[in-house]
Amino acid sequence: MSAARYELPPTPAIAGVNERAVIDSFKAHVAHFVAEAWGDVDPAKVFAGVDTGKKGADLSVAIPRFKKGKPDEWAKQVVDKFTPNNYISALEVQGAFLLFQLNKPSFTYHQLKQIDAMSRGAAANPESHTEAYGTSTEGGGKHLLVDFSSPNIAKPFHAGHLRSTIIGAVICNLHEASGWKVTRLNYLGDWGTQYGLLSIGFDRYGSEEKLKADPIKHLFDVYVKINAEKEEETKKFNAGEITDADSTTHAAAKRVFKAMEDGDEKALAQWRRFRDLSIEKLVETYARLNVHFDVYWGESKVSPESMQRAIDICQEKKLTVFEDNGALLVDLTKFKLDRAIIRKADGTTIYLTRDLGGAYDKYVTHKFDHHIIITAAAQTLHFKQLNKTLDLMEEPYAGKIEHITFGMVKGMSTRKGTVVFLDDILEDATEVMHEQMKSNEAKYAQVENPKETSAIIGSTAVKIQDMSGKRINDYTFNIKRCTSFEGDFGPFIQYSHVRLCSVQRKNPNVTVRDIDDIDIGVLDDPKIHEVLYHLALYPDAVAAAHKFREPSTLVTWCFRLSHLVGSAWETIKVAGAPQHEAEARLFLFVQIRSVLASAMRMLSLTPIERM
Repeated sequence: MSAARYELPPTPAIAGVNERAVIDSFKAHVAHFVAEAWGDVDPAKVFAGVDTGKKGADLSVAIPRFKKGKPDEWAKQVVDKFTPNNYISALEVQGAFLLFQLNKPSFTYHQLKQIDAMSRGAAANPESHTEAYGTSTEGGGKHLLVDFSSPNIAKPFHAGHLRSTIIGAVICNLHEASGWKVTRLNYLGDWGTQYGLLSIGFDRYGSEEKLKADPIKHLFDVYVKINAEKEEETKKFNAGEITDADSTTHAAAKRVFKAMEDGDEKALAQWRRFRDLSIEKLVETYARLNVHFDVYWGESKVSPESMQRAIDICQEKKLTVFEDNGALLVDLTKFKLDRAIIRKADGTTIYLTRDLGGAYDKYVTHKFDHHIIITAAAQTLHFKQLNKTLDLMEEPYAGKIEHITFGMVKGMSTRKGTVVFLDDILEDATEVMHEQMKSNEAKYAQVENPKETSAIIGSTAVKIQDMSGKRINDYTFNIKRCTSFEGDFGPFIQYSHVRLCSVQRKNPNVTVRDIDDIDIGVLDDPKIHEVLYHLALYPDAVAAAHKFREPSTLVTWCFRLSHLVGSAWETIKVAGAPQHEAEARLFLFVQIRSVLASAMRMLSLTPIERM
């Protein structure tokens, strides 16, 4: 079966057309055709105004957007010149709108051909992030540094860190899929007086065995005990029961941290061990989320010289004022950003000072073209102060740092009650999925590694619940709802991929042929067109998710595709169909599976084949 019958007439180039999105070629043809019919309109402007999925048409143009006067007169000029071709099969006028229907066999052929070709290219070049359908080279190899997750050593990996991790991983993937070189950086909370307190606590309550088994949990337990002891001492000191302030745990913690700051090797060795063991555990936890980092950095890595440099520049440029108590502040009141401390009265640095110095260190080390930092919305003022201060300091990277925010998670708990550790949440989700998988004994027996599979579905459930709504929105964590197979939750997306995988597995006698060797005509079904049309919009969904830093855009796209496939499932069968129909349908399902898997990986999910 020759491709000649679906050959598309040449269309002059238009700025803004994405050659990696077939539907853009059809939109470009409509734009040229309408512009020619009117005679005095720029085709590029018309192209920008060709809408998809409106008014019940494949493509539509709102006449008043380009022409004043009576829409029906302008519409008649277009209708009079219309002749069906391999781009457009029909044109209809509805009020002030021109409605175009795609030539479905031609569109089907070219859409499937593009997906197939790009999927093959991605499979042949697994190290490339810009071969798969939906990707682009727009970034041109520019360097993006993304700072996300940022948990504290020896403290629980709380819901805010989880959100930052999930959103950050997707933003990294979206940028790589748009041609950026991405460096993933984890800025750990790994410095401060609390680590002096932790060191004392470990000397009193620590266990080497428990430290090696689960460093983060054990250090947290130690910290809780020593902190309670410190609080009790404070009460006694305030009541006059303790009179020597230097003998308190708090004072001892300050001395240990001072020794750390002064480079005392014994104090630093203990801290370094806690940090290294905690990172090892974090790497394991991140692996459960299908997330990785290129650099583990942190507060401890910001050089004192860089912080002092920031203070010196602020003073040289007369950006600072002194408070009565001797603290040094950057005055940002005329920018409605209040005043921000950069050096406390006792001469020590603070959060903003570390971020000013850290920005310089990161730029010197990584030479980024753009830098994204992902934290909770509560830190918005801080990062506005940071960016404005860098701008006033006239740093070369001022304006290149972007703060992405997210809402809060409420009620994060397992079925057994409130917890503080992410591993507990993931384990609980895994158990729920495992129980559900075991309910179908026949299918369960076919899964090679049911525990690993249930862990993947469990993490999918947790992540999709987080990404289903706009990132700025708060949401209530619900382990029961997010692990449900009924409704728009993570397991539904995995289930859809598994069903698509099963088609080829269950039809071993049907060959996946080349696009030019299948009968495109048998794919002329309204439900198939709905699926293909949605696949055609995937590059736009990726671009929108990238532009607005919004993972929910892709999640919504995946749910819609899963519903469309589910709707077509009962009527578009491969098993029992005549051979030529079976081959065409199998080719279709293979391409759908390929794009869904690509979208899932973009969302940092691991597509599974059985469940």
